[in-house]
Amino acid sequence: MHYVDGNRLTLLRNGEQYFPALAEAIDSARVDVFLETYIFADDETGSLVADALARAAGRGVAVHLLIDGFGARDFAPRFRTMLRQAGAEVLVFRPKVSLWGLHRNRLRRMHRKLACVDGLSAFVGGINVIDDYEAPAQAPPRFDYAVRIEGPLAAEVRSEAARLWLRVAWSTRRARLPAPVRPAAMPLADGQRAALVVRDSFRHRRDIEDAYLEHIDAAREEILIAVAYFFPGRRFRRALVSAAQRGVRVVLLLQGRVEYVVPHYASRALFGSMLDAGIRIEEYSRSFLHAKVAVFDGCRCCVGSSNIDPFSLLLAREANVFVDDARFSAELHASLQDAMRSGARPLPPQEWKRRALWRRAWNWIAYGIARLMIGFASYERYH
Repeated sequence: MHYVDGNRLTLLRNGEQYFPALAEAIDSARVDVFLETYIFADDETGSLVADALARAAGRGVAVHLLIDGFGARDFAPRFRTMLRQAGAEVLVFRPKVSLWGLHRNRLRRMHRKLACVDGLSAFVGGINVIDDYEAPAQAPPRFDYAVRIEGPLAAEVRSEAARLWLRVAWSTRRARLPAPVRPAAMPLADGQRAALVVRDSFRHRRDIEDAYLEHIDAAREEILIAVAYFFPGRRFRRALVSAAQRGVRVVLLLQGRVEYVVPHYASRALFGSMLDAGIRIEEYSRSFLHAKVAVFDGCRCCVGSSNIDPFSLLLAREANVFVDDARFSAELHASLQDAMRSGARPLPPQEWKRRALWRRAWNWIAYGIARLMIGFASYERYH
């Protein structure tokens, strides 16, 4: 990882904090805007972001919106028309999606959620362009994070976004190419250290997983991971178990609600060995957990789009920011602790061992189905 000094980092919790900050940044744009998202919903949040992008394009800003062909396959025609008329560019990553196709490439999605404005301000996290709230309206919001970056690292985010935009633009032969990179913002004297780590199928196949493993191996006191989908491979599981065995307090904050049946129950087939190793598992059920964050020894952390499962770590394009700053890490740690107190339930090892036989059977059936899917994607070595 290449850490960059001199940044101002702001932790944003849920869309309630993220989307107003994103819209404000887009409204301040003078040169260019890049926005990548897996989902772009036709709702109040989608309208907020689309309107901000159209306003920016209307005043001459080069606006580049990249959406995924599967996650945003129902991208609203009215948004596309409005943005095109304003002069914004919209590209779709792998637009031809067949639910019945057997080619594994259809699983290679653009799962990143990042934005950059003028190469000076950037956002990276796990928050899609979609309303925070599930039905009913009074339910708590989807639990997620993003980080706002102001400073030199924002230029790296802009370069990464432009690089993927160029690749997709060349494949479609339709879009204008982005302007050259602007000079980066000057480092702040009291700024924070952070690194952008991406995952793709070219030069950075295992970068995010390797960054996680590096931090897990270096931990001496505590590892706290909050992730929506947890189905780690052998290397990751062994690293967590090894950390617990050397006395590190390992805590996993995982999805308690059932969102996708097979991943939800397949991951539970791994809980027994984790609990036996002394790893603490908390199930968050106050709302849907969509976070992909971690804190290591209270002084380093990461915020991003990558789950800890084979589709994020081995197939999708992802982006995480790893932060080497005690103050920022403490803020994220406190937020996660609050979430555990208010919306999570610890999983007692003895209770887990006493669960009904049919529940155990269903866990292993789901695990087998998940393994078949991984094998279909030709990543059977992952487990």
